[in-house]
Amino acid sequence: MLATPRGSGNGGSASTANTSTSASSPPSNEKPLNNGYLQANALDELNATVVSPLISGGASQMQSQAQSQQQQPNKLPTVVYLSPDGSAVGSALQRNAPALPPSSNASSSQRPSDWLIKESQQRRRLLVLAIAFTVLGAAIGALAIYFASLHQRCQLYQRNLETEADAVPEGKEQPKGQGHSQDNICMTQECVRTAASLLSAMDLTADPCEDFFQYACGTWNKVHPIPEDRSSISTFEVLSDQQQVILRGVLEEPIDERDNEATVKAKTFFKSCMDIPQIRRIGAGRLKEVLKQLGGWPVIERHWQPPANLSIEKLMGQLRLIYSESVLIELYVGADDKNSSVNILQMDQLQYALPSRDYYLKPSSANDRKAYHKYMTQISLLLGADPATAADELEKVVHFETQLVNVSLAEADRHDTSAVYRKMELPELQRLVPQLNWTEYLQTALGESISLQADEPLVTYGLQYLTEMGKILRATDPQVVHNYMLWRLVMSLMTHMIDEYQRERVEFRKILLGIQSERTRWSKCVEWTNKKLGVAVGALFIRDNFNQESKEVALEMIHTIREAFNELLAENHWMDDETRAVAKEKADSMNERIGYPEILTNATELEEEYVNLTIVSDNLMDNVLSILQWESQKMLHLLRQPVDKEKWTTEPAVVNAFYNPNKNDIVFPAGILQPLFYSQHFPKSLNYGGIGVVIGHEITHGFDDKGRQFDKEGNMMQWWNNATIEAFRERTQCVIDQYSRYKINEVNMFMDGRMTQGENIADNGGLKQAFRAYKKWEQLHGRELQLPGLNMTHDQLFFLNYAQIWCGSMRPEDALTKIRSSVHSPGFVRVLGPLSNSRDFAHAYTCAVGTTMNPAEKCSVW
Repeated sequence: MLATPRGSGNGGSASTANTSTSASSPPSNEKPLNNGYLQANALDELNATVVSPLISGGASQMQSQAQSQQQQPNKLPTVVYLSPDGSAVGSALQRNAPALPPSSNASSSQRPSDWLIKESQQRRRLLVLAIAFTVLGAAIGALAIYFASLHQRCQLYQRNLETEADAVPEGKEQPKGQGHSQDNICMTQECVRTAASLLSAMDLTADPCEDFFQYACGTWNKVHPIPEDRSSISTFEVLSDQQQVILRGVLEEPIDERDNEATVKAKTFFKSCMDIPQIRRIGAGRLKEVLKQLGGWPVIERHWQPPANLSIEKLMGQLRLIYSESVLIELYVGADDKNSSVNILQMDQLQYALPSRDYYLKPSSANDRKAYHKYMTQISLLLGADPATAADELEKVVHFETQLVNVSLAEADRHDTSAVYRKMELPELQRLVPQLNWTEYLQTALGESISLQADEPLVTYGLQYLTEMGKILRATDPQVVHNYMLWRLVMSLMTHMIDEYQRERVEFRKILLGIQSERTRWSKCVEWTNKKLGVAVGALFIRDNFNQESKEVALEMIHTIREAFNELLAENHWMDDETRAVAKEKADSMNERIGYPEILTNATELEEEYVNLTIVSDNLMDNVLSILQWESQKMLHLLRQPVDKEKWTTEPAVVNAFYNPNKNDIVFPAGILQPLFYSQHFPKSLNYGGIGVVIGHEITHGFDDKGRQFDKEGNMMQWWNNATIEAFRERTQCVIDQYSRYKINEVNMFMDGRMTQGENIADNGGLKQAFRAYKKWEQLHGRELQLPGLNMTHDQLFFLNYAQIWCGSMRPEDALTKIRSSVHSPGFVRVLGPLSNSRDFAHAYTCAVGTTMNPAEKCSVW
């Protein structure tokens, strides 16, 4: 996923210096501190420059849009970009779409979404009204921009008068202020809305050179309190929520001639998920059947005895094969890190039920462990456990699980992939960990269609854990082990249960995550459908919600940002020439995947993807179990097949981006090609500060603490010499130390710079590359028109948009989880870290050396 910030600049280029800004002297007729002047002149100026053009343009637009609407077939509209306060962002296709009112009552799974309009006549009527309100809202927004910008000008002018001379490179003239000439300002509706959106998030009372996060996001955080059903809120989550509304719309559309078997299965699964009466009728009966087939969950059975024909190894294998549930160890099939064209069996230490190992081991998390035990106990009671014995029986399970966690390796100690990688053959694993019959386990997990070889090669990433786990297993009562393994399956399936099961889950999550309520049913069903049937959902999504032009623009930006990376690579002096040449080869060899895979537009291939999956319309739990078995077998059966390096491994309708070291590819799904990251209506400064930084971030992942260990073919090998490795580690340590000094006030704790180092390196590198690429674009195409009311250069807007990507806040519980388990820094750190390392940023905002955002000592890796 997109991650952390970190970087520093090698001084700005000549072009960068020439376009940096400081506030100019105000014109002689401007009285920035005189409110009487503001009131007397603002309306006349706005009427002449904003309101009249908008109204005249809006009237003609309203007429033409109403006529075209009559000629078009009924179709679900996409989502609006700006909410009434100008802060929300929506669909990549309709930045200027009018907001649609929510429905007053919940719709069934057969009807369109609450926020969508069904009848064409009502839609046309609302369209006319919405356009009228859009014009009026833009005029009011422009008025707000005008007043706020005058306040901003006064503040920036006063600060810039006091800026130290060394903020501007020697020999360069201070650039003249921009934005006072009407000819130099973009006054289109798109520009007005964009400016309003940016301004609505800002806190203009904050000093950008002391706390740029507060400056960029202060108002956004005030007007976006954390919802009861969330542990945090951020612009990322807002964009994801708006995309969910779009996905709900396409999943609720009636099946028609455009659908194929794959998209029908996605719609059918969503329908079964929304059918609460049917889910309630089925209840826990199907779950109890599953538990019986697996030898029974001992805690809910009277006088349980270990099944004679079901060993621990067989139970582990069945859970993995049939229910996609890895217990005790993580088992999967994937590309061999040292031979990326070959799939191989891989094993790792267990996945935790709680967010990280600290929740099991730290004294400060005693309440979390009590809540976990209580949740486990309450669910068992709902399924029929004996109240007199359930708590004691499950306390042993928690103790057993804690023992396993205790011998696992902390995530921060697993960053060096080459250090934890261990390739061996099956007999060697049996010798090192004799407590388990590995042949029985692995053959059961693979199923009957694949024969395990006597000398089967495999890779482990947690050999130390496996050896200790075997000892713990031998010393533990089989009933405790059985209880634990089936609890992990029960816990996974609880997500899909309702009523009293859901209430117990909410109580547990209140303590663990600070979440006060469950999310709406439709949003959970959209999420599950997209996660499990993401390719089919992606095919529905791109029909009407993806602009092909954005794919072409993104591809062009990838090429320019890769050129910027190579330029910076040539300029760095800590890497030897030979390693630098190989690094350039790797960067040039990166494959880019943008938008979606071609399978989405090929009905035959799409249907083939889901040919072995059965989905019914009236039983959610059957559908969930069917999907679990289908995805598990599909993955495990890759064992005897070559790696398909062209295959996408992520769903298209997600707000995220990825780098895969085994394929050396960078992936930008359709879901991220939308504002704040990208819009065809944005100035290039915003697009480079948004999706441009994301592109640079993913490119840099190929050279962070993990990515640098893989060559251009995706094979893990040592292609750096020792001197270059040592120089890299010194620079990385600077990043680790810097980020470890950031304090999370919500929990009064400091960040773990080791955990987040890879993401921080990528954020810093991506920021530097994207800014350089933008300046090259500006040299070729000239400066863009200014946005109205902001009085900001496009250099400043580049960094402002980057920062506003990370607006957000979090509950203390979520802050603790991020510190303990996340490889990404919190949003405010992702803003402060990279920008304080950037000389380009300091130049753009004329921040004096020694201010918080322009420290004398900076960290730089790429």
